[in-house]
Amino acid sequence: MSLFSLDGEVAFVTGAGSGIGQAIAIGLAEAGANVALFDLPSSAGLSETLAAVEAKGRKGVIVGGSVTSESDLAGAVAKTERELGPLSVAVNSAGIANAAPAEEMPRDRWQHMLDVNLTGVFLSCQAQARVMIPRKKGSIVNIASMSGSIVNRGLSQAHYNTSKAGVIHLSKSLAMEWVAHGLRVNAISPGYTLSPMNKRPEVAEQLKIFQSETPMARIATVDEMVGPAVFLSSKAASFVTGHDLLVDGGFTAW
Repeated sequence: MSLFSLDGEVAFVTGAGSGIGQAIAIGLAEAGANVALFDLPSSAGLSETLAAVEAKGRKGVIVGGSVTSESDLAGAVAKTERELGPLSVAVNSAGIANAAPAEEMPRDRWQHMLDVNLTGVFLSCQAQARVMIPRKKGSIVNIASMSGSIVNRGLSQAHYNTSKAGVIHLSKSLAMEWVAHGLRVNAISPGYTLSPMNKRPEVAEQLKIFQSETPMARIATVDEMVGPAVFLSSKAASFVTGHDLLVDGGFTAW
């Protein structure tokens, strides 16, 4: 359907080297977009993502850097526009996860989580909006988590939960600031998803519990986040902004 087509769009995806970000980058290409792939230069999966984008018949470019670096992001956006054209779609998926009891958590672990997961999303949005606003066109989708709305039973991750709650409210705040400039900003909050984050040793024994507590009785695949991202990035969502789309198999309904 043409409503969901991204033909002619130029997309920028952070965290494109693995997991949800990688799946979404490939999915945007399948929907018609040319895609800039942003992740740490050490990410071995970037070349794999690029090959998959090109296999869809679209152009791709690797733009390495850190979401905590304003200069890395500015340079990556500039390279994107030089090589692919005017940026019109962004999906910010870069993030980290770990667990530690709150009473024992070192301050640097708390700070690093917020630096990457929250400040990194803000800086990414800022760099993307700076080129979108003058053209009065653009869609930004930030990957949050249902952990930004609920507290996960059995996991000690106050820093992660807080960072994702921040991403949700940041997305709503930016949506309202930039609505007059023609930009839409939304969030996707995945439920339990079989991404690298949920293959961590500290949650390995929890996966069966996560599955049993999810109404759909299974864990999502990373590919199940592609449809929501394409929808929010496309004309099909032209009247959707400031929204947090929960993709959680019904988890938060219980």
